[in-house]
Amino acid sequence: MTNYMIAQLDDIEAQECPCGATRRAFITPDNDAASMHLLDVSKAARVHYHEEITEIYLILDGEGHLELDGEKVPVEPFTAVMIKPGCRHRAVGEMRVAIVAMPPFDPADEWFGE
Repeated sequence: MTNYMIAQLDDIEAQECPCGATRRAFITPDNDAASMHLLDVSKAARVHYHEEITEIYLILDGEGHLELDGEKVPVEPFTAVMIKPGCRHRAVGEMRVAIVAMPPFDPADEWFGE
């Protein structure tokens, strides 16, 4: 077993999520450190939050804003934002975003509403 993992994100099949279409890497039972996601934001992205997961968003392409606890924060390529547990958030605009989730993404920790 190696001490590293490699993922070719464009080889991972995109799946629909509440934010758009995502490609998720490093989602394995033996990894409890972090996961990487490549997100193409949808116009129908939904506000949500996580109770355990911290996310770091890196805007790769496009422009728009992030809604963070009701505040609109403009973003453009190479803007990085750390979103802590409990922060209600969504991306708005035509964007491609790299997301690091710590610990790795778990769909059971995706919450909607108040």
